Amino acid sequence: MQELSGKAAIVTGASRGIGAETARVLAELGVSVLLAARSVEAVEKLAQEIANAGGTAAAVGCDVSRYTDVAAAVEMCAERFGAVDILVNNAGVIDPIARIAESDPDQWDQVVDINLKGVYHGIRAVLPRMEAQGSGVIVNVSSGAAVSALEGWSHYCATKAAVLSLTRCTDKEVRDKGIRVVGLSPGTVATDMQRSIKKSGINPVSALAWEAHIQPDWPARAIAYLCTDAADDLAGTDFSLKTEEGRRRAGLSA
Repeated sequence: MQELSGKAAIVTGASRGIGAETARVLAELGVSVLLAARSVEAVEKLAQEIANAGGTAAAVGCDVSRYTDVAAAVEMCAERFGAVDILVNNAGVIDPIARIAESDPDQWDQVVDINLKGVYHGIRAVLPRMEAQGSGVIVNVSSGAAVSALEGWSHYCATKAAVLSLTRCTDKEVRDKGIRVVGLSPGTVATDMQRSIKKSGINPVSALAWEAHIQPDWPARAIAYLCTDAADDLAGTDFSLKTEEGRRRAGLSA
């Protein structure tokens, strides 16, 4: 993945889990990374960790549900690193898990603001710059929930399905402009989100053993792969790590 060296990336939701691991992996590959998250202290600490390891990173407080925050992060990346070559739309939530009849409308709406509108905000903010430079990669972190119906996850399933549609729509609009838009469906990952799912006791996913989940560095490495030209044929799709074929293609052990 030497072709990524010298690129500049924004990773949302970079304070923990898949986002934090993605930032580490990209930095190790020579990418300058802007870590964006609501948890400013956490991303500042991670940026320092990356710098101490010889990488290049900066941190910014960013609530993806607010377009102004996302647009400011894009401007900061361009000013600090000279370009915005990669956007990883990773920020997402699943709490509170609840059946529809028991759900809180305000909290349901907030999940839509983060999981769906947050992805749109990222795409909208980077596209003019990527179109002007004639290149760019946008990776939207998706889920098997995009094509499944799971009890207690109406907010998560609906928003991930919408993100898949947004990936497809954006691809149709910008593929011929040198921009690749692709989703990643990683399967279940050993992050804090899985702890919330386990605690809920709702639907079969909550019954999975911790050992059944893949580690966050796997989707992080897959995201790096999706940023390379080897993944060009995957534009407009959700690439899945749930199959042995997908894992092999991304250079991961089965």
